[in-house]
Amino acid sequence: MVTFIIRRILLCIPVLLGVTFIVFMMMHIIPGDPAVIMAGEAARPEQIEQMRYQLGLNDPVLTQYFRYLGNLLRGDMGNSIRSGVPVSQELFEVRFWTTMQLAIFASIASVLLGLMIGIVSVVWRRSFLDVVLMLIALMGLSIPNFLTGVLLMFFFAVNLGWLPVAGWGDPQHIIMPVIMLGVSGSAIIARMTRASMMEVFNQDYIRTAYAKGASERIVIFRHALRNALIPVITVVGLQFGGLLSGAMLTETIFAINGMGRVIIQSLNTRDFPLAQGAILICAAMFVLVNMIVDIAYRFVNKRIDVA
Repeated sequence: MVTFIIRRILLCIPVLLGVTFIVFMMMHIIPGDPAVIMAGEAARPEQIEQMRYQLGLNDPVLTQYFRYLGNLLRGDMGNSIRSGVPVSQELFEVRFWTTMQLAIFASIASVLLGLMIGIVSVVWRRSFLDVVLMLIALMGLSIPNFLTGVLLMFFFAVNLGWLPVAGWGDPQHIIMPVIMLGVSGSAIIARMTRASMMEVFNQDYIRTAYAKGASERIVIFRHALRNALIPVITVVGLQFGGLLSGAMLTETIFAINGMGRVIIQSLNTRDFPLAQGAILICAAMFVLVNMIVDIAYRFVNKRIDVA
Protein backbone atom coordinates (compact mmCIF):
# COMPACT_ATOMS: atom_id res chain seq x y z
CA MET A 1 0.00 0.00 0.00
CA VAL A 2 2.84 2.43 0.86
CA THR A 3 4.52 1.72 -2.49
CA PHE A 4 1.23 2.31 -4.29
CA ILE A 5 0.72 5.68 -2.55
CA ILE A 6 4.28 6.80 -3.31
CA ARG A 7 3.82 5.80 -6.96
CA ARG A 8 0.61 7.81 -7.20
CA ILE A 9 2.28 10.88 -5.66
CA LEU A 10 5.19 10.65 -8.09
CA LEU A 11 2.79 10.34 -11.03
CA CYS A 12 1.11 13.59 -9.94
CA ILE A 13 4.34 15.60 -10.39
CA PRO A 14 4.44 15.56 -14.25
CA VAL A 15 0.67 16.14 -14.31
CA LEU A 16 1.03 19.24 -12.14
CA LEU A 17 3.91 20.49 -14.30
CA GLY A 18 1.71 20.06 -17.36
CA VAL A 19 -1.10 21.92 -15.60
CA THR A 20 1.17 24.87 -14.77
CA PHE A 21 2.31 25.11 -18.42
CA ILE A 22 -1.25 24.94 -19.81
CA VAL A 23 -2.55 27.53 -17.32
CA PHE A 24 0.41 29.82 -18.05
CA MET A 25 -0.15 29.60 -21.80
CA MET A 26 -3.90 30.14 -21.43
CA MET A 27 -3.26 33.48 -19.71
CA HIS A 28 -1.06 34.54 -22.64
CA ILE A 29 -3.73 33.62 -25.20
CA ILE A 30 -6.49 35.65 -23.49
CA PRO A 31 -6.87 39.12 -25.09
CA GLY A 32 -5.58 42.02 -23.05
CA ASP A 33 -2.19 43.46 -22.13
CA PRO A 34 -1.26 43.43 -18.42
CA ALA A 35 1.15 46.29 -19.03
CA VAL A 36 -1.66 48.52 -20.35
CA ILE A 37 -3.87 47.56 -17.41
CA MET A 38 -1.19 48.37 -14.81
CA ALA A 39 0.02 51.55 -16.52
CA GLY A 40 -3.52 52.78 -17.18
CA GLU A 41 -5.48 53.43 -20.35
CA ALA A 42 -4.17 56.99 -20.52
CA ALA A 43 -0.50 55.95 -20.26
CA ARG A 44 1.95 57.01 -22.95
CA PRO A 45 3.57 54.31 -25.16
CA GLU A 46 6.94 54.71 -23.42
CA GLN A 47 5.27 54.21 -20.03
CA ILE A 48 3.57 51.03 -21.28
CA GLU A 49 6.87 49.79 -22.69
CA GLN A 50 8.58 50.49 -19.37
CA MET A 51 5.88 48.53 -17.58
CA ARG A 52 6.32 45.61 -19.99
CA TYR A 53 10.05 45.64 -19.22
CA GLN A 54 9.39 45.63 -15.46
CA LEU A 55 6.96 42.71 -15.79
CA GLY A 56 9.35 40.77 -18.02
CA LEU A 57 6.79 40.54 -20.83
CA ASN A 58 9.42 41.23 -23.49
CA ASP A 59 11.22 37.97 -22.69
CA PRO A 60 10.52 34.78 -24.68
CA VAL A 61 7.48 32.86 -23.49
CA LEU A 62 9.50 29.88 -22.26
CA THR A 63 11.76 32.19 -20.26
CA GLN A 64 8.70 33.75 -18.67
CA TYR A 65 7.30 30.29 -17.91
CA PHE A 66 10.44 29.00 -16.20
CA ARG A 67 10.70 32.23 -14.20
CA TYR A 68 7.06 31.80 -13.17
CA LEU A 69 7.68 28.13 -12.28
CA GLY A 70 10.70 29.06 -10.17
CA ASN A 71 8.70 31.69 -8.30
CA LEU A 72 5.88 29.17 -7.87
CA LEU A 73 8.20 26.63 -6.25
CA ARG A 74 9.16 29.34 -3.73
CA GLY A 75 5.48 29.99 -2.98
CA ASP A 76 5.37 33.25 -4.95
CA MET A 77 2.34 33.40 -7.25
CA GLY A 78 2.81 37.06 -8.08
CA ASN A 79 0.72 40.08 -7.11
CA SER A 80 -2.78 41.02 -8.15
CA ILE A 81 -2.77 43.70 -10.84
CA ARG A 82 -5.80 45.48 -9.41
CA SER A 83 -5.10 45.37 -5.66
CA GLY A 84 -1.33 44.80 -5.55
CA VAL A 85 -1.88 42.15 -2.86
CA PRO A 86 0.06 38.86 -3.23
CA VAL A 87 -2.10 36.30 -5.05
CA SER A 88 -1.52 33.60 -2.42
CA GLN A 89 -2.71 35.97 0.30
CA GLU A 90 -5.73 37.06 -1.73
CA LEU A 91 -6.82 33.46 -2.38
CA PHE A 92 -5.94 31.56 0.76
CA GLU A 93 -7.07 34.04 3.42
CA VAL A 94 -10.78 33.76 2.60
CA ARG A 95 -11.72 32.55 -0.86
CA PHE A 96 -10.17 29.09 -0.94
CA TRP A 97 -11.51 28.12 2.49
CA THR A 98 -14.97 29.41 1.60
CA THR A 99 -15.06 27.16 -1.47
CA MET A 100 -13.64 24.29 0.59
CA GLN A 101 -16.47 24.61 3.13
CA LEU A 102 -19.06 24.78 0.36
CA ALA A 103 -17.58 21.70 -1.35
CA ILE A 104 -17.46 19.67 1.88
CA PHE A 105 -21.02 20.47 2.94
CA ALA A 106 -22.42 19.91 -0.57
CA SER A 107 -20.54 16.61 -0.95
CA ILE A 108 -21.75 15.31 2.43
CA ALA A 109 -25.34 16.18 1.53
CA SER A 110 -25.01 14.59 -1.93
CA VAL A 111 -23.43 11.37 -0.63
CA LEU A 112 -25.87 10.85 2.25
CA LEU A 113 -28.99 11.59 0.20
CA GLY A 114 -27.75 9.79 -2.92
CA LEU A 115 -26.72 6.61 -1.08
CA MET A 116 -29.98 6.57 0.88
CA ILE A 117 -32.11 6.91 -2.27
CA GLY A 118 -30.00 4.36 -4.15
CA ILE A 119 -30.11 1.76 -1.36
CA VAL A 120 -33.85 2.20 -0.76
CA SER A 121 -34.43 1.88 -4.49
CA VAL A 122 -32.49 -1.41 -4.55
CA VAL A 123 -34.24 -2.80 -1.47
CA TRP A 124 -37.62 -2.08 -3.11
CA ARG A 125 -36.36 -2.81 -6.62
CA ARG A 126 -38.87 -3.03 -9.44
CA SER A 127 -41.60 -1.61 -7.20
CA PHE A 128 -43.62 1.58 -7.46
CA LEU A 129 -41.32 3.26 -4.91
CA ASP A 130 -38.29 2.35 -7.03
CA VAL A 131 -39.87 3.99 -10.08
CA VAL A 132 -40.79 7.14 -8.13
CA LEU A 133 -37.31 7.53 -6.63
CA MET A 134 -35.59 7.09 -9.98
CA LEU A 135 -37.97 9.62 -11.57
CA ILE A 136 -37.08 12.10 -8.82
CA ALA A 137 -33.38 11.42 -9.45
CA LEU A 138 -33.90 11.97 -13.18
CA MET A 139 -35.60 15.29 -12.45
CA GLY A 140 -32.67 16.28 -10.25
CA LEU A 141 -30.33 15.60 -13.14
CA SER A 142 -32.50 17.42 -15.67
CA ILE A 143 -33.10 20.68 -13.81
CA PRO A 144 -30.20 23.15 -14.34
CA ASN A 145 -28.38 24.20 -11.18
CA PHE A 146 -28.93 27.91 -11.76
CA LEU A 147 -32.70 27.38 -12.03
CA THR A 148 -32.70 25.44 -8.74
CA GLY A 149 -30.78 28.29 -7.10
CA VAL A 150 -33.11 30.99 -8.41
CA LEU A 151 -36.21 29.03 -7.30
CA LEU A 152 -34.73 28.45 -3.83
CA MET A 153 -33.92 32.13 -3.52
CA PHE A 154 -37.39 33.15 -4.72
CA PHE A 155 -39.31 30.91 -2.29
CA PHE A 156 -37.16 30.77 0.86
CA ALA A 157 -35.48 34.17 0.76
CA VAL A 158 -37.81 36.55 -1.11
CA ASN A 159 -41.31 35.13 -0.40
CA LEU A 160 -40.92 33.45 2.98
CA GLY A 161 -37.94 35.41 4.31
CA TRP A 162 -36.57 32.36 6.12
CA LEU A 163 -33.05 32.53 4.68
CA PRO A 164 -30.69 35.34 3.63
CA VAL A 165 -30.61 36.11 -0.07
CA ALA A 166 -26.85 36.02 -0.47
CA GLY A 167 -23.54 36.01 1.37
CA TRP A 168 -21.51 33.55 3.39
CA GLY A 169 -20.56 33.22 7.04
CA ASP A 170 -23.64 32.28 9.06
CA PRO A 171 -25.10 28.73 9.12
CA GLN A 172 -28.22 30.04 7.35
CA HIS A 173 -26.10 31.08 4.35
CA ILE A 174 -25.05 27.46 3.80
CA ILE A 175 -28.50 25.95 3.27
CA MET A 176 -29.52 27.17 -0.19
CA PRO A 177 -26.11 26.81 -1.93
CA VAL A 178 -25.73 23.29 -0.50
CA ILE A 179 -29.23 22.32 -1.68
CA MET A 180 -28.52 23.80 -5.13
CA LEU A 181 -25.34 21.74 -5.51
CA GLY A 182 -26.66 18.70 -3.66
CA VAL A 183 -29.72 18.15 -5.86
CA SER A 184 -27.84 17.19 -9.01
CA GLY A 185 -25.01 15.54 -7.07
CA SER A 186 -27.28 13.28 -5.06
CA ALA A 187 -29.26 12.38 -8.20
CA ILE A 188 -26.11 11.15 -9.96
CA ILE A 189 -24.96 9.20 -6.89
CA ALA A 190 -28.41 7.65 -6.41
CA ARG A 191 -28.62 6.39 -9.98
CA MET A 192 -25.01 5.17 -9.92
CA THR A 193 -25.55 3.39 -6.59
CA ARG A 194 -28.66 1.64 -7.85
CA ALA A 195 -27.06 0.61 -11.15
CA SER A 196 -23.92 -0.72 -9.43
CA MET A 197 -25.81 -2.62 -6.76
CA MET A 198 -28.22 -4.14 -9.27
CA GLU A 199 -25.23 -5.40 -11.23
CA VAL A 200 -23.69 -6.84 -8.06
CA PHE A 201 -26.95 -8.59 -7.17
CA ASN A 202 -26.55 -10.74 -10.28
CA GLN A 203 -23.25 -12.17 -9.00
CA ASP A 204 -22.95 -15.72 -7.68
CA TYR A 205 -21.67 -14.74 -4.21
CA ILE A 206 -24.88 -12.78 -3.57
CA ARG A 207 -26.99 -15.84 -4.34
CA THR A 208 -24.64 -17.89 -2.14
CA ALA A 209 -25.11 -15.44 0.74
CA TYR A 210 -28.89 -15.73 0.43
CA ALA A 211 -28.60 -19.54 0.23
CA LYS A 212 -26.65 -19.55 3.51
CA GLY A 213 -29.51 -17.73 5.19
CA ALA A 214 -27.99 -14.25 5.38
CA SER A 215 -30.50 -11.50 6.08
CA GLU A 216 -31.35 -8.79 3.56
CA ARG A 217 -29.51 -6.17 5.63
CA ILE A 218 -26.27 -8.21 5.74
CA VAL A 219 -26.41 -8.98 2.02
CA ILE A 220 -27.00 -5.34 1.09
CA PHE A 221 -24.50 -3.61 3.37
CA ARG A 222 -21.76 -6.24 3.80
CA HIS A 223 -21.72 -7.79 0.32
CA ALA A 224 -23.58 -5.69 -2.25
CA LEU A 225 -22.88 -2.10 -1.18
CA ARG A 226 -19.16 -2.54 -0.52
CA ASN A 227 -18.54 -4.18 -3.88
CA ALA A 228 -20.68 -1.57 -5.66
CA LEU A 229 -18.83 1.41 -4.16
CA ILE A 230 -16.02 1.63 -6.73
CA PRO A 231 -17.97 3.56 -9.42
CA VAL A 232 -19.72 5.55 -6.68
CA ILE A 233 -16.36 6.65 -5.24
CA THR A 234 -15.32 7.76 -8.72
CA VAL A 235 -18.43 9.91 -9.10
CA VAL A 236 -18.05 11.40 -5.60
CA GLY A 237 -14.39 12.19 -6.25
CA LEU A 238 -15.11 13.90 -9.56
CA GLN A 239 -17.94 15.89 -8.01
CA PHE A 240 -15.83 17.00 -5.06
CA GLY A 241 -12.98 17.96 -7.37
CA GLY A 242 -15.39 19.97 -9.49
CA LEU A 243 -16.73 21.76 -6.42
CA LEU A 244 -13.21 22.59 -5.26
CA SER A 245 -12.57 23.98 -8.73
CA GLY A 246 -15.10 26.64 -7.84
CA ALA A 247 -18.85 26.29 -8.22
CA MET A 248 -18.96 29.40 -10.39
CA LEU A 249 -22.73 29.60 -10.91
CA THR A 250 -23.50 28.94 -7.26
CA GLU A 251 -20.98 31.44 -5.97
CA THR A 252 -22.17 34.05 -8.47
CA ILE A 253 -25.88 33.60 -7.74
CA PHE A 254 -25.44 33.72 -3.96
CA ALA A 255 -22.59 36.30 -3.99
CA ILE A 256 -20.16 33.94 -2.27
CA ASN A 257 -16.55 35.11 -2.34
CA GLY A 258 -15.06 31.78 -3.34
CA MET A 259 -12.68 30.49 -5.98
CA GLY A 260 -15.27 30.30 -8.76
CA ARG A 261 -16.35 33.90 -8.31
CA VAL A 262 -12.79 35.23 -8.13
CA ILE A 263 -11.93 33.48 -11.42
CA ILE A 264 -14.84 35.20 -13.19
CA GLN A 265 -14.06 38.59 -11.63
CA SER A 266 -10.34 38.41 -12.36
CA LEU A 267 -10.93 37.40 -15.99
CA ASN A 268 -13.43 40.25 -16.46
CA THR A 269 -10.95 42.77 -15.04
CA ARG A 270 -7.96 41.19 -16.86
CA ASP A 271 -6.23 40.53 -13.52
CA PHE A 272 -4.10 37.77 -15.05
CA PRO A 273 -1.90 36.85 -12.04
CA LEU A 274 -4.98 36.41 -9.83
CA ALA A 275 -6.86 34.39 -12.47
CA GLN A 276 -3.76 32.31 -13.16
CA GLY A 277 -3.24 31.54 -9.47
CA ALA A 278 -6.91 30.66 -8.87
CA ILE A 279 -7.11 28.35 -11.90
CA LEU A 280 -3.81 26.70 -10.96
CA ILE A 281 -4.97 26.00 -7.39
CA CYS A 282 -8.26 24.57 -8.66
CA ALA A 283 -6.48 22.33 -11.16
CA ALA A 284 -4.00 21.16 -8.52
CA MET A 285 -6.85 20.32 -6.14
CA PHE A 286 -8.57 18.31 -8.87
CA VAL A 287 -5.38 16.29 -9.41
CA LEU A 288 -5.06 15.76 -5.65
CA VAL A 289 -8.67 14.58 -5.32
CA ASN A 290 -8.18 12.08 -8.16
CA MET A 291 -5.10 10.72 -6.39
CA ILE A 292 -7.11 10.31 -3.18
CA VAL A 293 -9.86 8.51 -5.14
CA ASP A 294 -7.29 6.05 -6.53
CA ILE A 295 -6.00 5.39 -3.01
CA ALA A 296 -9.59 4.96 -1.76
CA TYR A 297 -10.07 2.19 -4.34
CA ARG A 298 -7.41 0.13 -2.60
CA PHE A 299 -8.99 0.60 0.81
CA VAL A 300 -12.39 -0.54 -0.50
CA ASN A 301 -10.97 -3.50 -2.42
CA LYS A 302 -7.30 -4.38 -1.92
CA ARG A 303 -7.34 -6.65 -4.99
CA ILE A 304 -7.66 -3.61 -7.25
CA ASP A 305 -4.40 -2.42 -8.78
CA VAL A 306 -4.85 1.05 -10.18
CA ALA A 307 -2.04 1.83 -12.62
